[in-house]
Amino acid sequence: MAWQVIFFFFPFLCKAVSDQLQYSVYEEMKKGSIIGNVANDLGMDNTELFLRKLQISSQTEKQYFNINLENGNLIVIDRIDREAMCGRKQKCFLKLEILVENPVNIFHIKVEIQDINDNPPHFSKDVFDIEISEFASPGTHFILGNAQDPDLGINSLQSYKLSSNLHFTLGERTSTDGIKYPELVLEKPLDREEQSIYNLILTAYDGGTPVKSGTAQIRVIVHDVNDHFPAFSQDKYQVTVNENVPNGFLVLQLNATDEDEGSNAEITYSFSHIAKDAMETFTLDSKSGVIRIKKELDFEVTKVYEMMVEAKDGGGLVGHCTISIEIIDINDNAPKIILKSLTTPIPEDSLPGTLVAIINVQDLDSGKNGEVICQIFGKFPFKLLSSSVGYYKLVTTETLDRETTSDYNIIIKAEDEGSPPLYSNKTIQLTISDINDNLPVFDKTNYVFYVMENNLAGTSIYRVHASDLDTNENARIILSILNKDIENIPISSYASINSATGIIYAQRSFDYEQVREIKFQVIAKDSGSPPLSSNATVRICIMDRNDNAPKFLYPSTDTDEPALVEFIPHTSEKGYLITKVIAVDADSGHNAWLSYHFLQISEPVSFIIGQHTGEIRLARSLHDTDSLRQKVVVMVKDNGEPPLSATVTVKFVIGETYQQVLPEISSQPGNLETQSNVTFFLVISIAVISFLFIVIVIATVISKLKKASNPTAFSTLTRDLFPQVGLRYPSQFSDGTLPLPYSYNVCVALDSSQNEFAHLKPIQNVPTDNLIDTDDSVPGNDPLSNHLPSVNLTEVRCNSNENMNIVP
Repeated sequence: MAWQVIFFFFPFLCKAVSDQLQYSVYEEMKKGSIIGNVANDLGMDNTELFLRKLQISSQTEKQYFNINLENGNLIVIDRIDREAMCGRKQKCFLKLEILVENPVNIFHIKVEIQDINDNPPHFSKDVFDIEISEFASPGTHFILGNAQDPDLGINSLQSYKLSSNLHFTLGERTSTDGIKYPELVLEKPLDREEQSIYNLILTAYDGGTPVKSGTAQIRVIVHDVNDHFPAFSQDKYQVTVNENVPNGFLVLQLNATDEDEGSNAEITYSFSHIAKDAMETFTLDSKSGVIRIKKELDFEVTKVYEMMVEAKDGGGLVGHCTISIEIIDINDNAPKIILKSLTTPIPEDSLPGTLVAIINVQDLDSGKNGEVICQIFGKFPFKLLSSSVGYYKLVTTETLDRETTSDYNIIIKAEDEGSPPLYSNKTIQLTISDINDNLPVFDKTNYVFYVMENNLAGTSIYRVHASDLDTNENARIILSILNKDIENIPISSYASINSATGIIYAQRSFDYEQVREIKFQVIAKDSGSPPLSSNATVRICIMDRNDNAPKFLYPSTDTDEPALVEFIPHTSEKGYLITKVIAVDADSGHNAWLSYHFLQISEPVSFIIGQHTGEIRLARSLHDTDSLRQKVVVMVKDNGEPPLSATVTVKFVIGETYQQVLPEISSQPGNLETQSNVTFFLVISIAVISFLFIVIVIATVISKLKKASNPTAFSTLTRDLFPQVGLRYPSQFSDGTLPLPYSYNVCVALDSSQNEFAHLKPIQNVPTDNLIDTDDSVPGNDPLSNHLPSVNLTEVRCNSNENMNIVP
């Protein structure tokens, strides 16, 4: 088995090469025959053949070769017939393409098909009838049909031989186009009466090894004199026909003439030598000599038809001509787009210039009809780069963003330059894979919501939400609370969060009197690699419930001492201030607004109590008939819902002088000493506080008047220094509540040491069932009120721009 390799190879990354591997192989080789080793010629190991997905393709529909991926051998897989593939072309090449990946390369292979002597010469007819006049002179030549051998060179037709006889010898005639025709030469005169028919054998030989031959019978019929041969106007006709002409189209009108007369001048036409495909394509009218098309032409199948026509007169004389019909290509084949390689999906962070696909474009037409322009139809972040003849690389032109576009349907349009042009489209579906390039995002950066105290531990109180534009693991968010302590207590003892749903749970029952605000940060972290995260601030404002009953400070109810006994001079008149009861409430706001009432009082009513001050006064002047010893039960009630209350008993002794009732008071153990101490400290406290207040007010007013130019400086100063001065019970207040609807946007301060009021601002559209009652009033202006113990009623206003979320 003979084969040779001509190898030129220059590799480069992700680019097809223009040089080729060239092999030579004889036709008709057995299946499985080895032509060459492609792996060695490309410098590849056998292990790379599978890894780089080596594949072979041909520009013809039929595959004649394949590559053994185990050893890299190029082998024959189908019968190769050179004559069927290339006809009588001197050089016959079959073009192959090899595609490898990782990196992508395209190699071109040219396989030359060598001729072997596989076809014997053959004649177009088995029998050649020659009619000769018996008066034909010796030396007369009769042209015979030539033999055909599709092989080339020495394997083609070389010589003829005529069977031995007494009257004829074999000659040769060369036409103007170089074709050699055998001729029958008359050597001796004929005598029809002696012999009217001669049967001769004409043998054609080629030069192959071994020699092949073909035979035809020559039947010579001797006639009377017919001494003129039909003659065509030219020996060879060359005709061009468009491949799209319809069936029945007139190709050529032959015209042969004969100078004889009568039947000897009657000419009939026939094909003397014609290939099978030409016989199936054309018809010849034997009478008129008209050649027409009977089957559609296809330039891509056959470009040229050649045939020989003979004209025979009635006397049996024959004339020949050669016809060459050239088919002209028209643009009847749309370009074909073949996807050779595709990488999908590709990451969205791929750099510009990343290779996506390799595309091969083919057009079976020729000339301008076969020249193709390939481009992307529409606006896409991709472009086509021409890498070699008919090959294009599809690459990215910019960084991709999956969140903007996750899938592309890239339309490739290939259009030839024919007239009119033909085109074809191919859609390439490309998927963009996600990378973790988006942070989780909370709905808000700050969450503020409200929870009533005494809530159930373990209940859900709020939900935060974060989203991520990425997908799959990159978008799976885990929520958690950043570790932080509140007054050395872990935040986890106050609240917890569901890492998947973002629901926040109360871990304990909140107590407004202990903690008024819980502030922490929630982190949302995705599951990408590396993970990305973002934070949001959560503020839980604890809202007060009316869960603390009022408590009397004076008189105290914490001891087991008897009820307080107060002295009333007998000469006291109506409105005389007897004493003042003082109570406080650990709640705040409306829940801490207190009102005082008598529960039990002697008849007739001798005393009245200030509903908001707790001052007990004489309701009328005393009479001699009044009892000297009386008592009342005082109830203090807050403004909560439901209201809570406490009671204390106060006893009164009426006398002319204190010394007169002293034994009565002394009968109550500890009362005298207690009353004396309280009175002493009250007097001292009132004096000191009044003095300091006057001094501070005077100093501040003087300082402010020097700096301020507007007349409202004093009022502004007073409001800044003593915000509680401007707070009073509304005029409509009668029972410790504000008229509804009247809402405030408030939350409690975390630090109970902040003992100042904030200005309360009304907000709009707040449901009345969620109102927070706030005690804005200041007790009566009796000096005794200055001796009240410090009560924590601290309130601060929340940001008015934050939504008020109240969780009961």
